[in-house]
Amino acid sequence: MSLSRRQMMLGTLAGVALSRAIPAWAVDADTQRKVDDAIVRALDFLESQQLPEGAWRSDSYGECTAATSLACMAFMSAGHVPGEGPYGDMLNKGIRWVMSRQEDNGMLIAKRSHGPMYSHGIATLMLAEAIGMVDESQAKLLKRSLERAVRLILESQAYEKDHRHAGGWRYQVDSRDSDLSVTGWQVMALRAAKDVGCDVPAEAIDAAVAYVKNCSTRDNRGFGYQPGSGATPTLTGVGITCLEVCGAHDTDEARGGATWLKDHPLRFDSNYCYYGIYYTGVGLFKLGGEFAEQSHKHLCDMLLTAQQADGSWTPEHGSERGVGKSYATALCILGLAIEYRYLPIYQR
Repeated sequence: MSLSRRQMMLGTLAGVALSRAIPAWAVDADTQRKVDDAIVRALDFLESQQLPEGAWRSDSYGECTAATSLACMAFMSAGHVPGEGPYGDMLNKGIRWVMSRQEDNGMLIAKRSHGPMYSHGIATLMLAEAIGMVDESQAKLLKRSLERAVRLILESQAYEKDHRHAGGWRYQVDSRDSDLSVTGWQVMALRAAKDVGCDVPAEAIDAAVAYVKNCSTRDNRGFGYQPGSGATPTLTGVGITCLEVCGAHDTDEARGGATWLKDHPLRFDSNYCYYGIYYTGVGLFKLGGEFAEQSHKHLCDMLLTAQQADGSWTPEHGSERGVGKSYATALCILGLAIEYRYLPIYQR
């Protein structure tokens, strides 16, 4: 990116502070400037990684609807709009590529994936977030694709499961058990889709909330992978976020998990740290108060010191080593950009 273009982008991000109420716990001005610059550098990196057909890739799975959708949301989280501005054409290409991968049953998936429903949930969330940012004709196309994607999520939830797993999702459409990792993306997708007018029955949200609460530890000290599992920082962020976006505000489970996170903060060697950056950031932002302050300052300290010279973040630990720099960098942008509140899902 040229210096003049970089200055323009930094000016755009700095202007966010003038148009939005700044929380009392916001970081100091010098740190905020560093955050703004880190986001611009990271967007430069992501721009350089887009493939000619519009996709982004993960190291393990190649062209990927999850990585592409996260990259698109990263740009949108910093105020960039499909079809407009310096990244408008690039965003349109990314969105069109994701939609072109929709299968007959509604699944948004490339040929290879960590798990179909995992990638599908992320892609569905991205389409829902993008609808309000595009013109009317494009919004109609996105809405049609989104509605098919939502129906698949609801059909997957409805497969018969035992009481411990009812209400959740796992990697396959017809899975007969659930986990909080996959469930988190479906919940976010359904909540965002409902906000743009898709038919999402209240019963589906209620069942998902019940499953998420079942993944909280018995003493409400964090959330685990499945009911009865031990708590992890990443999954505690997932649990808190799911409850908050579904309207289960300030629950014992969420506050207990947030309190646990004070003593067990997310680290780069935490299991699945990078999507934990997104979820702990969003969940604690929505809880507000001291929890939001602690989380945001921790993420800023953690991420600003780890950004690479090329603007990326590099996953180095076992659980995410194969996801690639584009996936990790997009999630870091999404974690840092929460205060901008451009994405609808970030609204309190």
